[in-house]
Amino acid sequence: MAGKPIYKTLYFWVLFGIAVGIIIGLIPETKAFASKMEPWGKAFIKMVKMIIAPIIFCTVVTGIAKIGDMGKVGRVGLKAMAYFWLMTLFALAIGLAVVNYTQPGVGLDAYAKQMQSSAADLKKVEAYAGQTAKVTSTVDFLLNIIPTSVVDAFAKGEILQVLFFSILFGIGLSALGDRAKTVVQFIDEFSKGMFKVVHYIMYFAPFGAFGAIATVVATQGHDALIALGRLMIDVYVTCIAFIFIVLWTVCKMAGFSLWKYLKYISEEIFLVLGTSSSEAALPRMMAKMENAGADQSVVGLTLPMGYSFNLDGTCIYLTMASIFLAQATQTPMSFNDQLYIMFVLLLTSKGAAAVTGGGFITLAATLQSTGTIPMASLTLLLGVDRFMSEARAITNLIGNGVATLVVAKWEGALDMNKLHRVLDGHVTDDMVDDPEDALIAAHNAETVKK
Repeated sequence: MAGKPIYKTLYFWVLFGIAVGIIIGLIPETKAFASKMEPWGKAFIKMVKMIIAPIIFCTVVTGIAKIGDMGKVGRVGLKAMAYFWLMTLFALAIGLAVVNYTQPGVGLDAYAKQMQSSAADLKKVEAYAGQTAKVTSTVDFLLNIIPTSVVDAFAKGEILQVLFFSILFGIGLSALGDRAKTVVQFIDEFSKGMFKVVHYIMYFAPFGAFGAIATVVATQGHDALIALGRLMIDVYVTCIAFIFIVLWTVCKMAGFSLWKYLKYISEEIFLVLGTSSSEAALPRMMAKMENAGADQSVVGLTLPMGYSFNLDGTCIYLTMASIFLAQATQTPMSFNDQLYIMFVLLLTSKGAAAVTGGGFITLAATLQSTGTIPMASLTLLLGVDRFMSEARAITNLIGNGVATLVVAKWEGALDMNKLHRVLDGHVTDDMVDDPEDALIAAHNAETVKK
């Protein structure tokens, strides 16, 4: 926010961590040290994932219980899903168009044969492919939304399962009316404590970004980066085009500035850049979207749903990577074949995890289900998949925030005056610099009014 020195901002220290990680990862004398920094990145991601389930639960339950309108819950869910499917189609189509125009895989047949002959890499692909049973069946994916038990959902941190139970519990408390008032107040106060924990966890973000990026730079082969640089550039350019063409149009129609929105969530963007996981920014995004004027119930439903159903960046990567592998292995692909792959991805992409490696696993599931492109060709991407995950994760993050604001406006649950004040950098009485503290202050103000 306005007036905050740059050295006190989260994005400054995250960028500093990224820069240090890149430097020690590139210097030959420090590469061995850098390659051992992965636990720092993993520790930060685990701390964030530790807090996601309780925050979703608190936000959704209190949002639904306070509203008491079950029709609104259904409307928000349907509007969110309609938006998600539309954006998925746009992302898949754009990725397909770009990869056919630029043809990054043409001429890589010799490199492809060399990579596929590596027994070690083939074993890695088989290890990834072994996890694809989770995403090959749409029916299984939908059934998996229902948890085996409430405790199991929270223990495993399954976002959709926690969301499913939270919606039911919120509806139950709403039906009880005044009798559940004490429980709702307790959960609301509990959520303030959870967001304060997020505030403390973010102090570790620069170390997490440092560890994650240092390990990748030190361990990934430079030969793969050079050979597959064209694909990496195409994926990044396509993601940027999607953001500044498709999402810009959506923001324009919704009545707010994409550029100001990007500045507002800049700290979260850099956080995802350093960790390659859009989940790392989920708690702060929930706080920021509500702080920007979106209704608590809409934020609680739309944003967590988007992490499984609105993966714009992942969809772009999936179509581009699929056709790239076909080009590199000289696998004939007619227009109908490509449309079929796009249709399969429309379904399998909904099971992609919003964490590092999720896109690769979904790609393996897609190739396995279509049977057109050789599974062994996935070895081509093993060395560079991690470098493209930043583009996927950042695009997913930006797209989900836009989706939340758009759905909130459709539902008449977005305070446009407050949104414009926040995006313009103005701090009002119920807002402070830190998004978690701002949310706590806003909730306290609401309690005083009541």
